[in-house]
Amino acid sequence: MSGSSHKELLNRAIAFAINDAWDASHKIVQDLHSSQAYWIHAVLHKIEGDESNSRYWYERAQQSFEAYNDPIQELINIQNNL
Repeated sequence: MSGSSHKELLNRAIAFAINDAWDASHKIVQDLHSSQAYWIHAVLHKIEGDESNSRYWYERAQQSFEAYNDPIQELINIQNNL
């Protein structure tokens, strides 16, 4: 997969997540293997309320579970740094 395709998929996953389409976003990121995908995956599980699974993905992404209180702002930050 090219870098631009990967970025497009990450942007699509973030758009789905921001618009309450959790399942659609999850389907995208669960098949991607990058720190950004792992971070989005972590935020999705934070939104879901599955803290242990979320923390697992934060660790894989080398990010902090506690860094953001608002998952939407966190997703926007991820998107701005893609």
